[in-house]
Amino acid sequence: MTQYFEIHHENPQPRLVRQAAQIIQSGGIVAVPTDSAYALVCRLDDKAAVEKLRRLRGVDEKHHLTLLVRDLSEISTYARVDNRQYRLLKAVTPGPYTVILDATHEVPRRLSHPSRKTIGIRVPENAILLALLEELGEALIGTTLQLPGDDHMLSDPEEVMQRLGKQIDLVIDGGAGTLEPTTIVDLTGTEPVLLREGRGDPGAFGL
Repeated sequence: MTQYFEIHHENPQPRLVRQAAQIIQSGGIVAVPTDSAYALVCRLDDKAAVEKLRRLRGVDEKHHLTLLVRDLSEISTYARVDNRQYRLLKAVTPGPYTVILDATHEVPRRLSHPSRKTIGIRVPENAILLALLEELGEALIGTTLQLPGDDHMLSDPEEVMQRLGKQIDLVIDGGAGTLEPTTIVDLTGTEPVLLREGRGDPGAFGL
């Protein structure tokens, strides 16, 4: 039975955040609001949950899942960041950007890109998601909530409940999201490369 929590978008109720964290820690998959569209998230090192996440989303292991972290300092645990990259990241976090970086050994091999050993990372600007990350004390792995065959992302938590009820463990209603995904920028080369323009202004990377 899928649970449904209404959590305040500015002042998340600690009790509900704690309960949501417990669901994730016990292997659950949760639909969460972000600063762009809604996303599906689970624990980084829960292999079964990550595989189910990919099945729900209809993507294979070549599709980058995204690491969601609390702040800029946490990025360096999961990705190698040089001074140039750090300056760029400092200017855009938190915010609706996903950056592709070289993964460290902290990232399970099955989660990094199979040929390039890279990972997508973002620091979301959403009070509910940040509170959840803080409660968990660890990164989450996630993917934009767009179901196979759909041409749009899901941004209405009630629609998420209708479409995914019984398939996931919790829907967090934090108000309507946007229909825009994050902007994705690859920072692994000598210059930033725009992979997808979304809600974040690529001009922040000089693009």
